Amino acid sequence: MPTLDFLDDPRDFLDAAGEHLAADPVQSTVVATVTARAVEEDAAGVSLPLGLDRWWAVARDDAGRVVGTAMRTAPAPPFPVFVSSMPEDAAAALGRALLARGALLTSVNGALPAARTCAEEVARATGGRVVVAEHTRLFELRELREPRPVPGRLVTATADDVDLAVAWFDAFAVDADRQAGREPVPDPLRHDRPAMERRVAAGRVWLWEDDEGRRVHLVAANLPAYGVTRIGPVYTPAAERGRGWAGAAVAEVSRRVLAAGDRPVLYTDQANPVSNRVYERLGYTAVVDQANLEIVPVDA
Repeated sequence: MPTLDFLDDPRDFLDAAGEHLAADPVQSTVVATVTARAVEEDAAGVSLPLGLDRWWAVARDDAGRVVGTAMRTAPAPPFPVFVSSMPEDAAAALGRALLARGALLTSVNGALPAARTCAEEVARATGGRVVVAEHTRLFELRELREPRPVPGRLVTATADDVDLAVAWFDAFAVDADRQAGREPVPDPLRHDRPAMERRVAAGRVWLWEDDEGRRVHLVAANLPAYGVTRIGPVYTPAAERGRGWAGAAVAEVSRRVLAAGDRPVLYTDQANPVSNRVYERLGYTAVVDQANLEIVPVDA
C-alpha cells in the first residue's frame, strides 16, 4: 500500500521530493515552480492568504520510493489541491488521507487520471460527484518554428508597467473563461500588486511594443525549475487580436529560454482552439492532459 507524508514547509518538501521532480521536470513544472516561489516568499516574510491550509504531500510505494506529489498552495478559494501524475492506488490513498485530515475539499486540479481518482474518492465519501470545470493541456517546445514577422519588438516590463501588467493578468483570467464559453469566476485576490512587483523585478514579464511604441501584448514566465521554464500567461487585449502579437512574443520568449539551455513549456485551455493552434504552429507538442475538477452535490 502507498504511504503519504504531509509537509508544511516547502523546503522540507523539496528535500523529500526534489529527486522525483527532477526526474520528469516537464510534468513536474507546476509543483516545482510553485514550491520554489513559496520558498522565496517565506524567506521574504510574505503572509499566507487568509483561510489557506498550505501543505505538500509525498506519495511513496511500499519500497519507500516517491511515486507522486500533491500540494495545496492556491491563494484563493476554493483552495484546490493540485495532484501530479501518480499510480491509481496512490491517488486513491491521497483522497482518503485528505478525508482523514478533515480537509474541506471541493476542487482538485492536476494530471489525469490521478486528479480524477483522488476527487472521486472524496466525492464517494461525501455524497458528491465530480465535474470538469476546465480541460487543460501541457505543451513542450523542442525546436522553434519561426512565426510570420510582425512589426515591433519584445521589451522587458519595468516598474512603470506594473499597473498595466496587473490589469492584463486580471483580464486574461476573465477573457480566458469567456472565450471557452465559461462564466468568469470572481477572484477575491485579484490586483495583487506586490506579487506583480516581484515578477517584474525578476525580469519575468514582457510586453510586445508595436512600431508606434504602443504596448499591445503581454507574456510572462516563471523562473526555471530543474531546467524547465513555464511560460504564461499570454494575453492580447481584444482590440489587438488577430495581428500576430501572441505568436511573435511567445516565439521570442521561447527562443530566449532555449538559448539559456532550458526547456520551454506552457499550458493551454483545450476549449480555446485559437491559442492551441498558435502554439502548435510554433512547434509546441502535447505532453499530458490535465483538468480542473469540482466536487459538487449529486443534485447540482
